[in-house]
Parts: sequence; C-alpha cells; structure tokens
Amino acid sequence: MSSAQLSLARGPDGGLVLQLTGSWLLRAARPSPEQVEDALDPARVRRLAFDARELGGWDTALVAFLVRVLRTCAERGIDAERGGLPEGVRRLLALAEAVPERTGARGAGAEAPPWLTRLGEATLRGLEGLAAPVAFVGEVTLALGRLATLRARFPVQDFWLYVQRTGAQALPIVTLIGFLIGLILAFMGAVQLLRFGATIYVADLVALAMLREMGAVMTAVVMAGRTGAAFAAQLGTMKVTEEIDALRTLGISPIEFLVLPRTLALVVMMPLLCLYADFWGIVGGVFVSATMLDLTITQYLNETFAAATLTDLGLGVAKSVIFGALVGVAACFQGMRTGDTASAVGDSATRAVVNGIVLIIVTDGIFAVLCNVLGI
Repeated sequence: MSSAQLSLARGPDGGLVLQLTGSWLLRAARPSPEQVEDALDPARVRRLAFDARELGGWDTALVAFLVRVLRTCAERGIDAERGGLPEGVRRLLALAEAVPERTGARGAGAEAPPWLTRLGEATLRGLEGLAAPVAFVGEVTLALGRLATLRARFPVQDFWLYVQRTGAQALPIVTLIGFLIGLILAFMGAVQLLRFGATIYVADLVALAMLREMGAVMTAVVMAGRTGAAFAAQLGTMKVTEEIDALRTLGISPIEFLVLPRTLALVVMMPLLCLYADFWGIVGGVFVSATMLDLTITQYLNETFAAATLTDLGLGVAKSVIFGALVGVAACFQGMRTGDTASAVGDSATRAVVNGIVLIIVTDGIFAVLCNVLGI
C-alpha cells in the first residue's frame, strides 16, 4: 500500500489540477494542505480540478484535507471542480458543508472576559457545587425524622451488620493506632520533661491529649480511611450497576435504605471506639513510663486520674459522635454521586476519604476555638 502523495499540474485550459495518489489514512503520513495553498495564487490560478484515478484507500484524513483546500479556494475566489473526486468523498464534503461553522466557534481572537466577570462566574460555580451536599444533608435529616416516627423503611438486619463491620472488625487497627499514639506522646513528652525533672507530668500530657483530641481524631481518621472508603465503594458500585435506580423504581428511598444504616452504625460505634483508643493510648503511656522513666503503674495512674476530668472525657466522646456522622455522610454522598464508569468507583472512594479527613480536621479546629471561648 503506497503512501499518500499529491502533485500539481497545469491543465489544458490553464487551470491547476491536483492529483491525489496512494492511501490517505489517518494512521499514515500524508502531505500538508499548505503545499496546495501556496500554489493557489488568485493572480495565476482561476480554477482547480482534482484527479483521483490513482487514489487508494482513504478515510476522514482525505476529507479534512479537501475541506481545507476548498475553503482556501472559496476565500481566494478560485473555482473548484469536484468531478474528479470519488462519489463517497463528494457526499462527505457536501455533508460537511451543509451546516456552516458558527461564527466565533473556534474562539479565535475572542477577548477574555473582565476579571470581575470571571470572579462572579467562579463564585456561582462554587455555590452550585455546594447545593448538592446541602441537599443531601437535608435528605438525610428528613430520613432521620421519618425514622424517629417509625415511618422509614429501615433495614434493621443491615444496621447490625454495619455495626459489626464498623465496630468489632475495626478493633485491631484502633488498638494499634491508639497504643502507638500514646507511646509516641509519652516518649516525646518524656524527652522534654526529663530536662526539668518533671517526668510525672507525662501522665498528664498523655491523658489530656488522648481524651480531648487524639483519641477521637485518630479514630475518626482511621474510620474515614477504612470504613468511609468501603461505604463509598459499595454505594458507587450499586450506582454503576443501577441498583440504586432499581430501589427508586420500587418506591424505596435509597437514603433510608442505604445511607441511614451506614451512618447510624458509625455514629453508634465511634464513641465506643474512641474510649477504646483512649484506653490503649494510656496503656502506651504506661509502657513508656515504666521502661524509660522508672515510674510505677500506680504512680502513673494516680497522676492520670488527678489530671483528667469527666469534662475532658465527655468532650472527646462528643467529638467522636460528630466525627462519625461526618465520615458516614461524606462517604455515602460520594458513593451516591458516583459516575457511570468503573474508574468512577475508585475516584468516589478517594474523594470520600479526603473529604472525611478534611471535615474532621476543620470540625476539630472549630471545637478548639469554642472550647477556648467557653473556658472548657
């Protein structure tokens, strides 16, 4: 199969004849239209004809080439005779020219809008992006109201299944993270407090940090990566396989049937997991104190009970409840808005983890400010 070639020759009437030979295919090299445009001088050429008798295979590469040549002829007032082209090529050219290109469609020379216009458009797009999560939170709130009045279609068996998955099955990773966080806090505190001979206050540091902040935050982050991604992937797969659409067709609310059990399971289990992480964090502090600071377990625990209060414990538990709701809603929201492709499921799981962690950190910052204002 020969490659695409063109040649220009003078016809008997003084016009220009464009001879097309070889195969004009997209996957093969071919001449540029500029070679013909340079020869189309209106002062010397009044007519252009085509000779395609030795033309081989062709596809849209030839059509695109001819469209550009014919447009140049029209702009320069040169008559173009298409009789020498194959019938299929002539039909495609007629189809391409049936609807003229809209003026300014290519954006050539278009002026950029003023910066204030761009700022306004960006603001409107941002507000439109906020509408979907706000509407989703509203639907979840209404579903909770229907559940409180026993009017929601709530799968109780699924709820207990998710309680097991978010609770008992998460204990190993929560144990490891809680112990290591307590160990790290105690070690870092001990290195500094040894300089002042105040190693006993390592117990205060570990207890307050775990009860007020690290227990709830680290447990929530772990659950966002472990359970939030799983929930988003599950709902995303159901969206791709049209199971969610099937529920709507049957008159069953996906929010009540799919979102509520998962979110409530996280809300119920997060406080228990937070207390469990607090316990192992203190165990990590005891381990460091006993091996590095020569403090007895009794001394460490007495100082822990003296430093920590029920307010500190309650603050961490309250945070964990809110964190659980945020992780559940963020994961289910991303799962429900998954696209129709296989890769969209992975993208939804990634966004669920990122959004969950961001919401956890932002909310914890808000708690810190409020506690400082209220003197807690």
